[in-house]
Amino acid sequence: MPHADSSLVPSSIITKTQFWDHVYNQSESLLDGQRNWVTNLSNASSLVYNSLQSFQEFGNGDRMVNWCGFYLESSIFPGMSSHVAKSLTQNPTLLLGPFNGKPACQLIHGTPGRGVCADAFAHENTVIVEDVNTYPGHIACDGETKSEIVIPLIIQVKDESLQGAEDSYLVDKTTERCIGVMDLDCLAIGGFTDEDKVGLEKLVKLIAESCDWI
Repeated sequence: MPHADSSLVPSSIITKTQFWDHVYNQSESLLDGQRNWVTNLSNASSLVYNSLQSFQEFGNGDRMVNWCGFYLESSIFPGMSSHVAKSLTQNPTLLLGPFNGKPACQLIHGTPGRGVCADAFAHENTVIVEDVNTYPGHIACDGETKSEIVIPLIIQVKDESLQGAEDSYLVDKTTERCIGVMDLDCLAIGGFTDEDKVGLEKLVKLIAESCDWI
């Protein structure tokens, strides 16, 4: 099957649960055999964006999802020195990553109170915003956006506090680290529901596990 066809949504899919199950299955095939995060996030954002436009619940009208993409912790990007990376991890800044939609904000401070993406990143929890105009600190990258959902991108990393441990059961112990978020915007108020939350959290977990990050 041509890669572009992975974004086609069969007419038999009518519920959001069915839709996200379909997107998850398509993502598994699309990400299989590739570990580069730039490549995988590019394809993931394109797949979700175009699939949503083919799905009757959203489509390309007044309920359209008008932006889908990723913001990532600065230290993840290539060319970052270890000293600078450590500093940015302590004072996190999220940079624009692969996305589909109109041009977006290039930088977001990853501290609570600095917008939806910052809050989802800092608290490591999915945030659903029914009306972005009522959300404290909301950053308006596109004035047409009415609602938003942001999902934290969490990976497993080796626990540095256990370096040098002699006990074998401690050597491979890992801890969770949030390295960014996946962000979706919608033209309609109340565009996203708990069904979207469940489906997207499962998808983002797959994406996180399918890439080499550090």
